[in-house]
Amino acid sequence: MRLAVNIDHIATIREARKSDEPDPVAAAVLCELAGAQGITVHLRGDRRHIQDRDVEVLRRTISTHLNIEMSASPEMVRVAQTVKPHQVTLVPERRDELTTEGGLDVVLHAGNLEKVVKQLVESAIDVSIFVDPDLEQIRQCQKIRAPKIEINTGKFTEAWIRGAWTTELEKIITAAKAARKMGLVVFAGHGLNYRNIDAIAINEDIEELNIGHSIIARAALVGMKAAVREMIGLMNKPRRLPQSAR
Repeated sequence: MRLAVNIDHIATIREARKSDEPDPVAAAVLCELAGAQGITVHLRGDRRHIQDRDVEVLRRTISTHLNIEMSASPEMVRVAQTVKPHQVTLVPERRDELTTEGGLDVVLHAGNLEKVVKQLVESAIDVSIFVDPDLEQIRQCQKIRAPKIEINTGKFTEAWIRGAWTTELEKIITAAKAARKMGLVVFAGHGLNYRNIDAIAINEDIEELNIGHSIIARAALVGMKAAVREMIGLMNKPRRLPQSAR
């Protein structure tokens, strides 16, 4: 299972002071040196953290692969076609949200999403869609010819805090297995951290995890390389799972 590090919150720190540091590109290089196999950024419509120049420089600099999370809007399609990241992950986006709150409703927005997927694929950009672990949504991803999905682990991570996470984990396991059978490449992410990673890391149907906030928070204390290496170590050797109170 590969690790892609989301470095948005390096840019969040920078934008808090409208400064030129810390530099997300430098953070990305440190992540790669520590063993990360991908870099993820979310280019939001309001540009609250990652900026257009960041994605342009990242595309020229990193040696692994660049995944840009973005809404399925004409503006963002144009950005992607210009920057040419290795991959785009289509995500829902609300201006007043703190972070992405759930998966895309692919069933409701199938027409627009199918058009956007086609545009990106024809521009030689790989495409993933961020979805909840819902079989109807995943089937729709296959119907609109999205090659990859990223399963939203947000409800699982919330349930982990309450100590009743087994049901949400089973939904992820079922969704990942079904998606693989449909021929989709499966990623996962959202809210994963050093305490709950083990339950997801043992799933062989998931090829890559996108993790951001927890790694950046840990890096503030121990440094970026150490934080990334710790996470990779846990992914490679998951600990024994605790009992869950359903």
